[in-house]
Amino acid sequence: MLFLAIDLDQAVLNFSQDNILILKFCLGFIMYGVALNLQIKDFREILVNPRSVAVGLLSQVILLPATTVGLILLVNPHPSLALGMILVAACPGGPLSNFISHYSGGNAELSVSLTTATTLLSTLTTPFNFAFWSQMIEVPGKTVTLDFLEMAIIILELTIIPTFLGMLTRYRFPKFAERISKIFRIGSLIIFGIFIVGAFADNVNTFVKYLYYFLLLVLGHNLVALATGAFTARIFKVPGRDLRTITIETGIQNGSTSVLLTLTFFGGVGGMALIVGWWAIWDMCSSLLLAFYWSKRPVKETPKTQKA
Repeated sequence: MLFLAIDLDQAVLNFSQDNILILKFCLGFIMYGVALNLQIKDFREILVNPRSVAVGLLSQVILLPATTVGLILLVNPHPSLALGMILVAACPGGPLSNFISHYSGGNAELSVSLTTATTLLSTLTTPFNFAFWSQMIEVPGKTVTLDFLEMAIIILELTIIPTFLGMLTRYRFPKFAERISKIFRIGSLIIFGIFIVGAFADNVNTFVKYLYYFLLLVLGHNLVALATGAFTARIFKVPGRDLRTITIETGIQNGSTSVLLTLTFFGGVGGMALIVGWWAIWDMCSSLLLAFYWSKRPVKETPKTQKA
């Protein structure tokens, strides 16, 4: 598929500096709320099931950016759309993946370990993957530059610090954390939902105007992400529950983080903003559909797992 050459730099998402600050607060609030439910024992999966954890990290951190570039070379989209796809693939997993993995009949403990691991690693992996793979994209008349340290600091603020504070609260004040975790979980979803709906409403004309250029691209990219997770897990013959989790973890990227990075480093301009903005909505929908499908079907374990 060859996309028409158009000036997508005319597409601008309407986000003020106040909107960006609110988005940062929402993301930090969500990550803190998620971390209130985390304990050191939740990471035992890394010790008792290191193979599936390693396969999940391989799929999400290494193979997803690589297959994304493969898709880009195949369909040859507008350069700014391609950069948005690479940024999405470079971001860590989204916190909603834990709920979806559990709903699908997957391994919830593995999901928590993978989401947290990719989040903690993202301070290095996100700026590195974007800088490395974006070099393969030719942007006429422009040079793609990235302040590695600045991006790492922003990711640190958005993910690592709130996660650490949430786990610290759980460790030092377990009863308090237990009481407020549900409030944070529900409250963060409500606040974030209101913000997303409001932001989409403010930019609905932009999305509709350029819908043709990014809708199928995001759909195809998300399918490639899910397929990357599924095939990687199948090649390495992980148990059925782990396969479902790795598929979902690879298919759900932290679209909100990619939106904020786009607004911060690229001004919310062009195809990048359209890709990451729509991805933040669509990957949750597709993963919920897949989880619903899987929830109605028994897990097919490997003979080795069944014997155990």
